[in-house]
Amino acid sequence: MATAEVLNIGKKLYEGKTKEVYELLDCPGQVLLQSKDQITAGNAARKNHMEGKAAISNKTTSCIFELLRGAGIKTAFVRQHGETAFIAPRCEMVPIEWVCRRIATGSFLKRNPGVEEGYRFNPPKVEMFFKDDANNDPQWSREQIIAAKFCFAGLDIGQTEVDIMDRTTQAIFEILEKSWSTQNCTLVDMKVEFGVDVTTKEIVLADVIDNDSWRLWPLGDRRLQKDKQSYRDLKEVTPEGLQMVKKNFEWVAERVELLLKPQSVSRVVILMGSTSDLEHCTQIKKACEGFGMPCELRVTSAHKGPEETLRIKAEYEGDGIPTVFVAVAGRSNGLGPVLSGNTVYPVLNCPPLDSEWGAQDVWSSLRLPGGVCCSTILSPQGAARLAAQILGLNDHLVWARLRASLLNMWISLKQADKKIRASSSSEGTPFSF
Repeated sequence: MATAEVLNIGKKLYEGKTKEVYELLDCPGQVLLQSKDQITAGNAARKNHMEGKAAISNKTTSCIFELLRGAGIKTAFVRQHGETAFIAPRCEMVPIEWVCRRIATGSFLKRNPGVEEGYRFNPPKVEMFFKDDANNDPQWSREQIIAAKFCFAGLDIGQTEVDIMDRTTQAIFEILEKSWSTQNCTLVDMKVEFGVDVTTKEIVLADVIDNDSWRLWPLGDRRLQKDKQSYRDLKEVTPEGLQMVKKNFEWVAERVELLLKPQSVSRVVILMGSTSDLEHCTQIKKACEGFGMPCELRVTSAHKGPEETLRIKAEYEGDGIPTVFVAVAGRSNGLGPVLSGNTVYPVLNCPPLDSEWGAQDVWSSLRLPGGVCCSTILSPQGAARLAAQILGLNDHLVWARLRASLLNMWISLKQADKKIRASSSSEGTPFSF
């Protein structure tokens, strides 16, 4: 492992049960999160030293934060520093644990008698708990969080902020659930925390996500659990018991690196009828790459060279790589229909429209003979998104970017609504009926 850079570490800002936070004197607005070789349960009612846990937890957190950041989730993570620490933006933490559940088990059953273990929540169920060790982290409602009138780093935590944290919790869970499924492992539930970045004043996923944060059941079998529940379930903590728990943590840390890698190879191939369509095709290619999809550009005309068009099509069918074809042809679009009529791969039309003949030209992409089924999307970004929805079915990293993009679009609307309401209120705009 490469030697970690030398940091000018300042005072300790916080110490918890399993980590310490230090200021970085040469990096204003950033901190160092140092993990500890300590494992706890029941708000530290049970506490043990577990050699190597700091490195295991730091590796798990760093990989998960890299995965989520790569998808487009705003996270308090800059980079890993050595084996047991990582650098993060400095945040003021919101004292709420957000718990997302797919399967009913654990404390949920105790608080909700009558619900059978294994009940599946669709959509995932989100719950909130106020961080208060003395009172065993009581469950809070959304209304209680809003009524608390929290303010962190100058940001008031109101309805909008609570809604953002709620939606983000669910998105994070679904991304990690999809990712763990590639390892034949069921993400049963998990907890996350948020902070307000002191520099950007944004709500970001903060703290850590490690093997203390979730329940993981390989093959969906609780008896194979690899999370901290194996430590909680120990009737007596013995060296042998701790070694078993450590092996479970190591199992997770080994596999979490695999979540950063695509489980399948796929691509988008854009075929244009003429290089005059290159600018339009470049927009599609850029949008595809934003979803993490490799994209190739080709030039062919189904009218002028149908044999060559079918030869290019066969070239991509021959290597077995899942492919979405995007046909870019204006005027009379024969390219998309010819491709669709001769392949089992998905074909999307994305014709470049001009102001003079656009309305008439589009009909050649829409009006198709029977047995031919290529979708038509006029927006380059929309064509890329549909390609991502197709390929994301078998690529969890593409799927993760799609899921995060849905979240971020929703957050943008929510924040715009808050801003316009605040502006209207400050200007004294009267309501009209």
